[in-house]
Amino acid sequence: MSIDFIFMLTKDDQTVSDARKYVKEIAAAGVKHIGFKDIGLPTSELKNLADDLRREGVEVYLEVVSLDAESEMRSAKVAMDLNVDYLLGGTRPELIASLVKDHPLKYYPFVGKIEDHPSILKGTIPEIAAHAATITAIDGVDGLDLLAYRFTGEDIPLLIQEVCKSSSKPVIVAGSIDSQERIEVVKTTGASAFTVGTAAFEMEFPSVKPGISGQVESILEMTRL
Repeated sequence: MSIDFIFMLTKDDQTVSDARKYVKEIAAAGVKHIGFKDIGLPTSELKNLADDLRREGVEVYLEVVSLDAESEMRSAKVAMDLNVDYLLGGTRPELIASLVKDHPLKYYPFVGKIEDHPSILKGTIPEIAAHAATITAIDGVDGLDLLAYRFTGEDIPLLIQEVCKSSSKPVIVAGSIDSQERIEVVKTTGASAFTVGTAAFEMEFPSVKPGISGQVESILEMTRL
């Protein structure tokens, strides 16, 4: 099945300070979906980053990692001001969906119980799957952001499969995807997309070409295999 690769200009759950310098290289390597987090850079710099990404013609993603309600609302407003294509994350869909539903962006909140920073996912697989069904029934929610490889339980392939079955909308798997094995799991369990950030900046993927572009080309090839 077809799956989208979203490159996140992030490391350790925050936007890297020199994110803008990678934009052209990553886009030139073939990535069509690029994102960043709501922390790590001031809003003025995030605006410049979003402008750079739009000039490259890619889909732009902002992921919320802030856990308190005030910060989450502020980040949603920033996403609308930046005119990103996708708002990912956050844990209060009943609050944020009504705020963003008239904006053209697509909203994919976290599913399950999210704690700490870097974020972890708690709960049982049946609980998380039931939550997926509940969230995707909300008007203004367009899909889900699943931190599958931050799950504190076992059987991650089953988790992804059950969430995708229970969700009435697309599921993006985010966080800690750092190997071909994990990409293969995501590809075969029903998700529509996955994100990679930290692992690429740490050069975790085998590649014949050095640098970020080598990582990108390696990951893109894994999505096609």
